[in-house]
Amino acid sequence: MNSQNRTTFLYRSSFAVMLGLALAGAAQHGHGHAGGADGFQAMIADANARMHAGMDVPFTGDADKDFARMMIAHHQGAIDMAVAELRYGKDQRLKRLAQGIVVEQQQEIAVLHVALGDAPPPGTPAPTQTTPESREQ
Repeated sequence: MNSQNRTTFLYRSSFAVMLGLALAGAAQHGHGHAGGADGFQAMIADANARMHAGMDVPFTGDADKDFARMMIAHHQGAIDMAVAELRYGKDQRLKRLAQGIVVEQQQEIAVLHVALGDAPPPGTPAPTQTTPESREQ
């Protein structure tokens, strides 16, 4: 597997795990709030607050680095809001759009991390993948 394919595989594998954790976290997060509109509002308010706090970074004088750092928080905010739609939304068109937002924004976050010189995230199997040990049982 060449370097580009390996990197793509690592990002996709990591994404599958992160999406599962995000959805599990969203489900757990909902336990502290009322369901329906109130739970949705709380998730969106939390996502918005985290996004704005994450985008409030000191400027370094390097436009590329500053842009990438702010956009990571911005894209994560979009993911968090999309997860709220997936949890509380009813319109299947919007839920499909939200799924796409999660996938696309996560891919863009990975590109931004690479642009910052960060190491690619470690590869982990998708939750639906089996390990050799589990096949033997």
